Order: sequence, then structure tokens, then C-alpha cells
Amino acid sequence: METIVMKIKESDKNRILKRLLDYQTSSANPYLELSSKYKGVTISLYKSGKIVFQGGAAKEVAHHFGFQTESDDSKNQSDNSYKEDLPLIGSDEVGNGSYFGGIAVVASFVSPSDHPFLKSLGVDDSKNLNDQKIRQIAPLLEEKIQHKALLLSPQKYNQLVGKGKAYNAVSVKVALHNQAIYLLLEKGLKPQKIVIDAFTSQANYEKYLLQEKNHFKNVITFQEKAESKYLAVAVSSIIARNLFLENLDQLSQELAYKLPSGAGKASDQVACQLLETYGLEALNHSAKLHFVNTLKAQELLKNRK
Repeated sequence: METIVMKIKESDKNRILKRLLDYQTSSANPYLELSSKYKGVTISLYKSGKIVFQGGAAKEVAHHFGFQTESDDSKNQSDNSYKEDLPLIGSDEVGNGSYFGGIAVVASFVSPSDHPFLKSLGVDDSKNLNDQKIRQIAPLLEEKIQHKALLLSPQKYNQLVGKGKAYNAVSVKVALHNQAIYLLLEKGLKPQKIVIDAFTSQANYEKYLLQEKNHFKNVITFQEKAESKYLAVAVSSIIARNLFLENLDQLSQELAYKLPSGAGKASDQVACQLLETYGLEALNHSAKLHFVNTLKAQELLKNRK
């Protein structure tokens, strides 16, 4: 799914409103001027003058309505060059798919002058780097690159996320990304672009953002696999992965069990051992309780008895 976000002129706003009235859909978002569906693409027009095209044919529909997308201005450039030639903030998270450990979210500010340094370190998406490499270069990035790192511990996660609680698994990430970017902007940085590695739809992000206290006016670009396309997001993914690994190490030492990353059978087995040794409180301290691994571990322990 492709997401295109852009600011439009007042004249374009009025034109779009007229053309999309017949395709209007209902929305409870008070920041929206109009929500519509056209040729399978969701078009959200915000009162701020921002328009969002989201869907498999987002670029084609944007063209249909007379808008030129960012990539159109860069047909003669490489996929990365036009995106990187400006100061930008990139944000990414690590740990949301792992049963054990917290969620680390990092927002990083990278300018073109940082590129030689980053490339000399071999900065890449953290998924393409082994943990040893990440542990080596993350401290160097933390020292050199302006960033804001947030870690939501498993225990705090369990207080906030779950049925009947303040957040769900998606909205809590919206809160963390928003807060990391907000705090980084509070330092007085002036990015020309802000990119978040897309973990939900633009509409969902905007909906969940309504419950947050801190807001900023900068437009956000949501990009799938952004960590492989923007150095700023790659930096954030590396720092976040290192922070997540450090948290996993600390929890492992506290419980005297090696806690695995991920949410596979290994996690079920260790969770079962923790239940047997310490009880449910150990999982509340070290894991995300609403994952199905908790039920699997309880079933494993039951079958042992």
C-alpha cells in the first residue's frame, strides 16, 4: 500500500472538495475536511490543508486530480538521492513483535552533511545488520546524531495496553512516535521532512493522535520499508534495536533466564519456565502479556503437571 502526503493551496482545496463530494465517506476525525474513496484509494483532506492519498493506486489517483508527486520531480535521480538531499527526521520502532522485552522508539535528525559519516559506518536497516554490528555502531550514532530515544518497559506496556486499557498495540506506538518526534523538534531542529516507517495507515495514525497531548504542525510522510530508503530512519532503527537488546539483556539478568527475541516456540518454552519458577508476575515484568504466548506457556505448564 502506498501513502502520499502533501500540502495543497486553498484553491486546490476548494477544487478537490467539489470533485470528491460524490465519493464522500463518513469519518469521526474532527481534523478532516473530507474523507472519500475513489477508485480504491482513500483520500483524506485535512482542515490544515494537507491531503493524503492511500492505496495501491495512490500515485495514479493523485495524478488524476492534478497533483505531481515527489517521485515525479526526481525521475532522473536515484530512488534515494532526492529523498536524502535535505535535513530530515526519521522515526522507527523495535520490539513490538517480540513477546519479551519492551518497545524502543527512536527519532533521529540527519542532514546531508552526516551522510559520509553514516555511510562509513555501513549504516543500513537494522534488519540487515547482525546484533554484533548493531552493538558496535549504535553508540557511535548516539554520540554523533541528534536523536530522541524512548523505551516502554514490558511492565509499563502491560499497564497501558490491553482490553479495557488506555491503549492498544497500535495506538501505543502512535503515542511513542509522536512523543519522540515532538521532543526532538523541541530542541529547535528544522527538518524539511519527517518520515515514519509505516506501521499503520495514515487514517489510523491521525485517529489515535487525537488522544495525545503533544502535537506539532509538521507534515509526516509514512513510508513502507522506510529504514531501507532513508538514512535517518536507518539510524533510528539501529539505535532502537540496540536499546531493545540492552533491555532484553537486563531483563535476562534480573530473571536468570536467557530471554529470546521474537514470539516463536522458544518464547513459549522460556515463558513456561518463568511461570513455573516465579509465577505470572515474572511475565508481567518481562513480556507483553496480551500476546498469545502467555496462553501457550500456561498450557505448556498445565500439561507438565
